[in-house]
Amino acid sequence: MGADTPWEPQIDDIVRDSETNRIGRVMDRFGVRYSLRPLKGGCEWEARPGDLHPVTMSDLLSTAVAELNQRSSKGVL
Repeated sequence: MGADTPWEPQIDDIVRDSETNRIGRVMDRFGVRYSLRPLKGGCEWEARPGDLHPVTMSDLLSTAVAELNQRSSKGVL
């Protein structure tokens, strides 16, 4: 990808949806919308291309910490 070529998510890419602040795997593309699924499975959701961004290590760590905090608050570790 060249410096002037915009990034475009591909099937199986892991992306951050800035509209919902969720991380998911790109499952498919329908017209101008992408279908995403949570990394650990679950219900898919749709996202606009402009809301999708490549995932950073920081994004993945933040998600993992949030999940652990949620589990800890329920007494499940």
